[in-house]
Amino acid sequence: METFSKNQILNALRKVFHPEKKKDIVSLDLVSEIETDENGISITLIPERSNDPFISSLRSSITKVLKEELGPDAVIKEIKVVPKIVVAKDIEKSENVLPDVKNIIAVSSGKGGVGKTTIAVNLAVALARKGYKVGLLDADIFGPSVPIMFDAKDYKPEAKKEGNSDKIIPLLKFGVKVLSIGFFVDPADAVVWRGPMASNFLKQLITQGDWGSLDFLLVDLPPGTSDIHLTLVQEVAVTGAIVVSTPQEVALADAVKGISMFRSEKINVPVLGLVENMSWFTPAELPENKYYIFGKDGCKLLSARMNVPLLGQIPIVQSICEGSDNGRPVALEDNLTGRAFILLADNLIERINERNREQKSTERLKISKIK
Repeated sequence: METFSKNQILNALRKVFHPEKKKDIVSLDLVSEIETDENGISITLIPERSNDPFISSLRSSITKVLKEELGPDAVIKEIKVVPKIVVAKDIEKSENVLPDVKNIIAVSSGKGGVGKTTIAVNLAVALARKGYKVGLLDADIFGPSVPIMFDAKDYKPEAKKEGNSDKIIPLLKFGVKVLSIGFFVDPADAVVWRGPMASNFLKQLITQGDWGSLDFLLVDLPPGTSDIHLTLVQEVAVTGAIVVSTPQEVALADAVKGISMFRSEKINVPVLGLVENMSWFTPAELPENKYYIFGKDGCKLLSARMNVPLLGQIPIVQSICEGSDNGRPVALEDNLTGRAFILLADNLIERINERNREQKSTERLKISKIK
């Protein structure tokens, strides 16, 4: 098979024009990476928006132009799309515990049982599928379930020496770097720790985790508001938080408290949006039917009332539960449910970019005593 130089491919791509911007994709800096070998050509595009409506037509145009310019035998192996990440302004890397992590996202819920960890895991996998470098920190100290959802109940992290300290090596699975307290304790044992012990362990996972360079680090927080939340915002500059809830009134009431906590004057972390889980149930034999078991559009109404975007609505689907129990998140699948998490990831990226364009980096919480 004939191989082509990167310059040949780049010159060919100059003939592919973005329908809206009326300029070629090379001049627009949409072409991030070109790889070519005996197996074919791989191209990575970085559009301004994750939901650019012209991506599909650009893929088709790229394939057509490359074959026209390089010959019909040119093999296009992959055209990957990784939307651009906007980094918050004025990040003081010297003060940042994780200087190579572009965005730290807190995933929270006002109460337990709303599927917060399921959302965090599938969102992390969806972001990784889109080509981003993603980490997931399971900070739900007292009820870590991330190991089950990654089929890693027996995983025991190793450590490596780096300078004068040890670095904990995360699990790497489905393209996501994962650390959880569940990797360090027996699954059958209850974690009975006082607040300071739990906070110190979280600090250790943050500062000693070998996270490397990441586009997103998702932090799965415990339900409610606690010392763990305060430890997180003291330790790192959190880009923003998402709040997970069901449409049920009792869950929404607690979601309000979670939003208010992040928006409080001392913490001051932007709330990127709400995610409504268990929005409706659709039985497999009646795919057109929706049954609103926990109420209808509860988060949609709350988002309007509190001026918080609704990032997505995830239905009750058996495959989500099965995927969580079997250690294969449903976001890996190219089906209706998997695409719901891809859409959620797209919406989150848009909100993060919007937040980072308009606001400076979040300042870490600096307090000496909690009264």
